[in-house]
Amino acid sequence: MRSLYGAIVNYKQKEIMVSIDRVYQKVLALANKEQRGYITPQEFNLFADHAQMEIFEQYFYDLNQFLRVPGNSTAYSDMVTNLEEKINTFDHRPVHANTVMNNEFGDIDLRQFENLYRLTSVNVSYTRSTTDHVVCKIQDRKEFDLYSKSPLTKPTKKRPAALYHNISPGATTMSFIKVFPPPPKFSDITNVYMTDGDNVKISYIKKPRKPNWAYNVINNKPLYNSTNGVDFDLHPSDETELVYRILALAGVAIEKPQLIQVAAGLQGSQIQQEKQ
Repeated sequence: MRSLYGAIVNYKQKEIMVSIDRVYQKVLALANKEQRGYITPQEFNLFADHAQMEIFEQYFYDLNQFLRVPGNSTAYSDMVTNLEEKINTFDHRPVHANTVMNNEFGDIDLRQFENLYRLTSVNVSYTRSTTDHVVCKIQDRKEFDLYSKSPLTKPTKKRPAALYHNISPGATTMSFIKVFPPPPKFSDITNVYMTDGDNVKISYIKKPRKPNWAYNVINNKPLYNSTNGVDFDLHPSDETELVYRILALAGVAIEKPQLIQVAAGLQGSQIQQEKQ
């Protein structure tokens, strides 16, 4: 039963992804039309990764924009609902503790999550229970300093706080968080979900996987290798925009202004249709 369930999940995941081979063939067809130029697989993979991240990051800007305008009761045409559906695909919420603390002072290096894009919640446990977690309030330094001055609002084990800070000269200000009060390190607790007994659960928006049009060279021509290929993690509705964005990037690389103009025109028409 478990293997059947896993097969169903994998099937559904493939269904909601954008085929990298289909996008590649569309890009080649449009780029080669009227001898506009050829895009190598290596160039395409670079452009594909860049275009996917642009669209992914645009989700959040668009969501902020549409939250400020009235929506409608039809889920299929409500842009906020549609954008949240796309973002939810990347929402990682662990069931069990998934975090290793740097020390007993509550410092956590977020770089342990290689695919982390945006932190959404920090949950800690101050007991030996693996299910007794409390949600931390994520604060900036100004807010933390203000709340810490009052006995009524300062962080407690019932109302903990998580603060972004930088404890390493080579790290960015978003690389570390510090939990107040610091949760204990139960080093004698071990299971398959916790590396060294730290009872902290971190939820976050993960970055999309890096797409890859894998290929084998046969008769001096690259042919798609579906076994090693990695599809786009974006929603199927973004396939057309992927094609246009990759075309525009390719136009810059192969110095074909007309290709850039075609891609920009197609993309502009699509944006106007979506936001009118």
